[in-house]
Amino acid sequence: MMCCVREMKALMLAVLIALALMMQAIMAEAGPREEIVVAGGCFWCVESDFEGVPGVIAAVSGFAGGKSTNPTYKDHTGHYEVVKITFDAGKISRDEILHKFMRSIDPTDDGGQFCDRGPAYKTALFYNGTDQRVAAEQAVSAAGQDLGRKIVTKILPLSGFYPVEDYHQDYYKSSDIVLTRAGPKSKASAYKFYRKACGRDAKVKALWGGAAPFAG
Repeated sequence: MMCCVREMKALMLAVLIALALMMQAIMAEAGPREEIVVAGGCFWCVESDFEGVPGVIAAVSGFAGGKSTNPTYKDHTGHYEVVKITFDAGKISRDEILHKFMRSIDPTDDGGQFCDRGPAYKTALFYNGTDQRVAAEQAVSAAGQDLGRKIVTKILPLSGFYPVEDYHQDYYKSSDIVLTRAGPKSKASAYKFYRKACGRDAKVKALWGGAAPFAG
């Protein structure tokens, strides 16, 4: 009996050591996490675009750029609709994120984005620190050179990020039912209808051509 107990303890110890080594290997492969906040019109669309990018850990919709500290979807005057993108810098770089983002919007439109008009839907890159500011400046400059047009996307310091209510998070893939003008639909179906009707992909593709990463 004592022999069996010793063997069990030895086996459990071996398993724990193996698990610890596996965790160390996983941690070693993972790069540092970084967060960057971007405004690209409807935050549902930006969130949908970036959650599928390899190396992106999370994309959270919210608000930034305004003075109020508790913005809501119904009252976010002065704020931009934004998405906070958290990514593994060992798998995708900050520059790659910004490059994809600039080519997923119309950075020449100073009145909003596509069918969404007004200050909340304008485009912007928010920076936290000198490195992010420089990267944002380079991304805007590169977009201007590629298009040969003036870029109006602003580069702004990040003073705070405020997540929008849960109702608007992961809207594009939710099975929750909402009432639309066409009757009850899942949020996912309502989102697909909205995105197509708004002309986002068609207009991005017309502007960027094959460089558009999400327009199909």
